[in-house]
Amino acid sequence: MILFKKILAAILILESRLILAKYRPFIVAVTGSVGKTSTKDAIYSVLKNQSNYVRKSEKSLNSEIGLPLTIIGVPNAWHSLWGWLRNISCGLGLIFRKNEYPDCLVLEIGADHPGDIRKIARWLHPEIAVVTQVSSTPVHVEFFKSPKEVFEEKASLATAVKKGGTLVLFADNEKVLLLGELVKDKDVKVISFGTINKADVKGSEQRIVYELAEVPVSATAQISISKSISMPISTSEESNQTSSIPVSASNSTSLAVATKIPSGFTFKLNLNGMSTQVSINGLLGRSYMYPLLAAAAVGKVKDVPISAIINGLNNYEAPKSRMNIIAGSYDTTLIDDSYNSSPDAVISALNTLKELETNGSKIIALGDMMELGHYSAEEHRRIGREVVGVASVLVTVGQRSRTTADEAVKNGFVVGNVHAFDNSIEAGEFLKTIIKTGDLVLIKGSQSIRMERIVKMLMKYPDQADQLVVRQEKEWLEKA
Repeated sequence: MILFKKILAAILILESRLILAKYRPFIVAVTGSVGKTSTKDAIYSVLKNQSNYVRKSEKSLNSEIGLPLTIIGVPNAWHSLWGWLRNISCGLGLIFRKNEYPDCLVLEIGADHPGDIRKIARWLHPEIAVVTQVSSTPVHVEFFKSPKEVFEEKASLATAVKKGGTLVLFADNEKVLLLGELVKDKDVKVISFGTINKADVKGSEQRIVYELAEVPVSATAQISISKSISMPISTSEESNQTSSIPVSASNSTSLAVATKIPSGFTFKLNLNGMSTQVSINGLLGRSYMYPLLAAAAVGKVKDVPISAIINGLNNYEAPKSRMNIIAGSYDTTLIDDSYNSSPDAVISALNTLKELETNGSKIIALGDMMELGHYSAEEHRRIGREVVGVASVLVTVGQRSRTTADEAVKNGFVVGNVHAFDNSIEAGEFLKTIIKTGDLVLIKGSQSIRMERIVKMLMKYPDQADQLVVRQEKEWLEKA
């Protein structure tokens, strides 16, 4: 199997190089430890109406095999030999016949092992390279000597930018911003995005948007949305306080309580001396403003009109299971962040949950964070300390996360409100018995822990899972 994968990768890469040489598309490449997929999708949203034909990496196809699949324009064939032969045939067709081909590619590039990006950088030379946040303890660090080596791997994309191209850097991380030094002697422009004042493209005044709904006391009654309001994000203790909630009678037979349900966020985009509000529905988190800022920066480089940039951002469709808001059973609200996990991403999700207002309880369901190597135990303990004071109930999934549960109790989490399970199905069954009207449930974990199963189990409309939740393809559903 390893030999087959190596041969397959070599063939697909060769085809990709020949295709790029023949059609010469404009290439935007995205890397980083956090936010690659969201950034790639946001860039696509800004650029898709500015070119005749724009293609992006589907889902998170960012490896030495996944990247060529996007360039060729074919799907992952999984374990089908005939499927891979068809993919190779499609590549040959593009090489030897004249075909329509995208004039712009938006590619996501990841690194699971040392050398992954360096190998790609030998043959892929983008016009624009975007580097997002690089974590202090990044995912996949298990396969590297240190976080520094992971950073150096990501940095190799910066030096691959074409002459006359642009390097787009995350300004809020000083290490990432310093990557500009790598190209200072080359004909490469550097532009930054973030929330700090020196960022070329800046975001500010982020606010969580709530829908004010009447939730009937009766479990069978329906929610009626009455209006939308927005509240500023606050890190003060007041942000966890709830205001007095009006109660109304319906047909003189039942009571309904008004409750605020998070529905998205807004922020101000500062670009080219102008300040414009951007509104995002169905998505939460300060960290999810950054992909939009990166996309605006790419739009600026590409001379996209500001009105078109704003329109692209407002119509951004977030990838599945990345801080997405989903209606839960019993009139609860699910914050689905089950796609994957890493320490910094968990901290970001916890900070968002801390800022949210609710009339119910806050519940955290956390699965193991994988591929952290010898950093694993301490990082899981760190998360255990961070969850204290954020929610009233903690549910962990997996052996590594038992360390999180233990550390939470040691640091003051009520022992009776901490529950550890071996798998996501058991955890989901338990959560179904404790959630109630108005609760906020944050669900996050690494891919292999399959926390999306909990999301589906708690959804108000589970038949919508294939549209809203990650890993609902047949190949994933058949996995243990």
